[in-house]
Amino acid sequence: MAPPIDPDPPMEPVPPVGPSPEGDPVPVGSPWGPATGVGSLPSTDPVEALRVVTGELPGFAHLPELPARGAGADLIGRSAALLVDLAVELTPAGWRLVPRGGVDLRRAREFLARDLDALHEVAEGWTGPFKVQATGPWTLAAGLERTRGDRAVVDAGARRDLAQSLTEGLREHVAAVAARVPGARVVVQLDEPSLPAVLQGALPTASGFGKLPAVEASVVEQELAAVVAELPGPVVLHCCASRVPLDLLRAAGAAGLSFDLGLVQDLDALGTAVEAGVHLLPGVVPGTDATLPAPRATASRLQAWWRELGFPAEQLHTAVTLTPACGLAGATPGYARQAMTSVRESARYLVPD
Repeated sequence: MAPPIDPDPPMEPVPPVGPSPEGDPVPVGSPWGPATGVGSLPSTDPVEALRVVTGELPGFAHLPELPARGAGADLIGRSAALLVDLAVELTPAGWRLVPRGGVDLRRAREFLARDLDALHEVAEGWTGPFKVQATGPWTLAAGLERTRGDRAVVDAGARRDLAQSLTEGLREHVAAVAARVPGARVVVQLDEPSLPAVLQGALPTASGFGKLPAVEASVVEQELAAVVAELPGPVVLHCCASRVPLDLLRAAGAAGLSFDLGLVQDLDALGTAVEAGVHLLPGVVPGTDATLPAPRATASRLQAWWRELGFPAEQLHTAVTLTPACGLAGATPGYARQAMTSVRESARYLVPD
């Protein structure tokens, strides 16, 4: 049985709002805004969390993920709830594919349904870009065990079935979001934190005593591209781990690349992405409690980075969307709100006078 829901310190509530009248303009028809979140927040109340997100990120909000609610709201369980014609259950070792779902899968789907209800209540009148997040196909396959043991990532057939099921579920999820928020331009973000480990052969076996073999980059790219191509609207590929395979993600069809700016040193890959018209979502403030720099200082750091990439300064504010470095689930509620405020205010300093 899944563990009970533990209470979590609430985030400070704010009234429901849409895009603010005084700032954060978004070009007409653009799928991007000046600042957004990566996904997760330290809350258990979807209505309250969504009010905070829409209030703090009025130019590009997102549907928050709340893993503190327990099993089924975590990275793998939440996305497993989207799967079509595939079922999972929670075991002591983690999530596993099974012939039919039970209480764990119902719990995950109930969490997702509550989030959609909150979306209708808080953001029905939202207009502009709005982001939803899900685990990408490689991280999902790395996090799910087959019935016989071992991770699904080692089985090409299991990977194919998972990818197709996830794609179908995400299409339905986007349609459900669009039905509740008709004015939204929905962006899909696929989270792939396990992708570097898949490529490097760093994933542990089920026993924990060995490592699974690396998967060839060409196979990873091909299977990821097949999912991206079938999703509606622009797709952001996110990885806040080190050694992000930026070239592979771009080649897989990403419309946007989301990463921790402090961990990415491959300026050539970033420059190639910008030249190809890929939008960048750099993470510029820590995802856990820390002393935040002044927004102007963060903007100056971005401007220096942009100059190093070699692009005209006046293009910066339309080429990037600022985010925290990673999800905020591990932060305190107060810091999470401050981090969102910080990226929003930092983005204002990027707009040319």
